[in-house]
Amino acid sequence: MRVEFFGVRPEEKSYLEGKIPVDCSFSADIISPEKLPDQSRSDGLCVFIDSTVNGAVMDRFPNLKFIATRSTGYDHIDLAEAKKRGIAVSTVPSYGENTVAEFAFGLILALSRKIYSAADQVKETGSFAIEGLRGFDLLGKTIGIVGTGRIGRHSIKIAKGFGMDVIAYDPFPNEASAKELGFKYVSMDQLLKDSDIVTLHVPYSKETHHLIDAGALSKMKPTSIIINTSRGGIIDTDALTNALRDKKIAGAGLDVLEEEGAVKDEVAFLEKNHPDAAELRTILEDDALERMPNVIVT
Repeated sequence: MRVEFFGVRPEEKSYLEGKIPVDCSFSADIISPEKLPDQSRSDGLCVFIDSTVNGAVMDRFPNLKFIATRSTGYDHIDLAEAKKRGIAVSTVPSYGENTVAEFAFGLILALSRKIYSAADQVKETGSFAIEGLRGFDLLGKTIGIVGTGRIGRHSIKIAKGFGMDVIAYDPFPNEASAKELGFKYVSMDQLLKDSDIVTLHVPYSKETHHLIDAGALSKMKPTSIIINTSRGGIIDTDALTNALRDKKIAGAGLDVLEEEGAVKDEVAFLEKNHPDAAELRTILEDDALERMPNVIVT
């Protein structure tokens, strides 16, 4: 058996080499329909979220039997096409369960305490004035956790450490975890209405595409903030930009953006003959979000 790894950083290659008892090759390149790999007789393919594996990519691997993604999310792999071809697909369910939860709270604290604004003011102007930089305590605030998988549950544990009241929404409630960790499940509408902070921990799919749209944002408090460390497409960028601009919500912490691939690889995007109008609009809105003082984009 032969397995090809793509999107591998040097430290990952050093770690993986010699640990896998099959013939392996490692490449730093990502693969996608726009960056097709050479024809290969390999049986297995291992990628990360920056690669896209669809039918055109699978055609380059006629012997392909198995695809592994080094992530929890799998929206970059065409599961229907893999199933049609009899190709098994695996993910890493426990990937970053504490890492992502901790990062979400890093964004929460940066916004709640206006840490970035304060640091930027000192660096840019040398001013230590506190006007406009007073934040708010997390103690006693209500946090709404959307998605109570491994990352969501770890976020709940951290929130409890801050003395927060925790409510959650999940289409498949885990009542045993609710009892163990001391939180309660509510409807999505109730969560949006009652939360001071909403943090998203769901996979991206057709069911979660634009889960947070204009209607959802209109239900939130004008003093509330939203955090997204899952996938950009879960929030409607146009609706979020408008809600922030119109002060319908107070802030956003975003580790992901819609069309972030184009944002990261501007050259490839500009080389496209006919960029999609909606895609271009979203990219411009991403840029507008990045410039807002009440938004942190990482």
